[in-house]
Amino acid sequence: MIAFGEEADRKLRTLEARDSELERINSQMANVQAELMRVGGNLTTQRRKLIPQLSKAVIKELGALGFGQSCFDAALQTNPNPSFGSSQVSSTGFDAVEFQFAPNPGEPPRALRSIASSGEIARVMLALKTVLASVDRIPVLVFDEVDANIGGETGNVVGQKMEQISGKRQVICITHLAQVAAHGSTHFLVTKHVKAGRTYSEITLLEKNQRVNELARMLGGQSEAATRHAQSLLKQ
Repeated sequence: MIAFGEEADRKLRTLEARDSELERINSQMANVQAELMRVGGNLTTQRRKLIPQLSKAVIKELGALGFGQSCFDAALQTNPNPSFGSSQVSSTGFDAVEFQFAPNPGEPPRALRSIASSGEIARVMLALKTVLASVDRIPVLVFDEVDANIGGETGNVVGQKMEQISGKRQVICITHLAQVAAHGSTHFLVTKHVKAGRTYSEITLLEKNQRVNELARMLGGQSEAATRHAQSLLKQ
């Protein structure tokens, strides 16, 4: 009976203090909402200020990557009524960012994910990563077929850009272009073969001489001219 009385007394005090507890919780939520608006609003302001700088820098990098007359922009859509607990508010703020791209003059920028080929997306991301290499926190970058539909000189620039990024990040690149492969510090050869009716893939680390031979093959053959060209690429 004594224990029951103590528990009933505790529940009674809780009920009697409900209004003041509710007032305390509402006050805390109001403070959180105010802080959310302040921090989120500041983040949106900073983004709007930096987007023109980012776009200009990316367009400059794209020019070297074979998009001499391209246009790049980041469209920012901001939630007009952000509130604490809303599904439209995340740890990254009130904004949704859409990268927009126009590879050819005379065309309006459209969503990068909708209009760009895989090779174009890879080069746009390479341009972005070149610009952001000193500030982003992604430790490993993978570029697949970044050399699609580009020529030799542009391929050399692509290789230089990835070599530049690799000074601060681990870069893995799948390429068929010797001008790109020559800039890697390590070269793996991926081959396929059929055994007992099944296809197997193998990856082999190439030594220096093997690397020259592989680059020569990528350049078009094992001729003396191709070998000299491969050796010159590795010395760049």
